[in-house]
Amino acid sequence: MAERILMIDDDDRLAGMVSDYLGGAGFRVTVANTGRDGEAQLKRETFDAVILDLMLPDADGLDLCRRLRTTSDVPILMLTARGEPMDRVVGLELGADDYLAKPFEPRELQARLRAILRRKGSSAPKSDVLRFGRLEIDKGARVVRVDGEERPITSYQFALLLALAERAGRVLSRDALMDVLKGEKLEAFDRSVDVHVSRIRAAIEDDPKKPRRILTLRGTGYVFARDQDR
Repeated sequence: MAERILMIDDDDRLAGMVSDYLGGAGFRVTVANTGRDGEAQLKRETFDAVILDLMLPDADGLDLCRRLRTTSDVPILMLTARGEPMDRVVGLELGADDYLAKPFEPRELQARLRAILRRKGSSAPKSDVLRFGRLEIDKGARVVRVDGEERPITSYQFALLLALAERAGRVLSRDALMDVLKGEKLEAFDRSVDVHVSRIRAAIEDDPKKPRRILTLRGTGYVFARDQDR
């Protein structure tokens, strides 16, 4: 799965260039032009790293970095035209993982980004919680939450949801799902999958009649959406 990057920068030209370059390198980049929009994006979705401009129209990047660090350990790469050593020191002390001054070479940005992602990956334990926007699937507790609120589903429905979520973006037929769920208590006919998907949707979708998390491909099967809550 492509790593997701949130770029918080009000320079549209630069953001477009970085998005195109990193997109060509296999990243998925979301751009926020203000600090407020960036914070809102981080509350709604999960990102693998943040590229944060120090000078934003509505916020100071250092203050924003400090606030982000109180709620998240997402890797932060500071990107700014202010290259004074003290700014670099303060940014790193507030929790930024790296610091790159403008102008910069896109290849250096990519290299630094990959370096902080490697460090994060090697030091962080595997999470037992899958997050898709406002949806959390806690594998350890076998609990599903939307906006932090637990949603009631059966043990079999949890296993079915987890099977879909762990293969987000892939189309799974009913037969494939039943094969994945061997060992769970299965009904003998595949239409039972449809019934359980319907009940899962009732628990986790904002509008079960217009699902955005578990999608149906008519005549084929189901796919769990990677991008949700947009």
